[in-house]
Amino acid sequence: MSQTRPRMTNLFEQLGLDSSEEAISLFIATHQLTADTPITEAEYWTDAQRQFLIEKLKSDGSWAITVDQLSESLHEDSVG
Repeated sequence: MSQTRPRMTNLFEQLGLDSSEEAISLFIATHQLTADTPITEAEYWTDAQRQFLIEKLKSDGSWAITVDQLSESLHEDSVG
């Protein structure tokens, strides 16, 4: 059984999104959130994607770290 830490590519695969480095960079650049919008409340997620993110954040495990990293990336433009 593999115990490798989830990476951003794995997260994108779990979300059903293109997990290439270029696609991840493009997604982050084109899906920036305002400072007051939590990642789980972004309008572009499907219900299944949103639920996955909520569950992973609640688990507070290694997936939560990766979701937090994505959240930070999606809020880059809102940081002054």
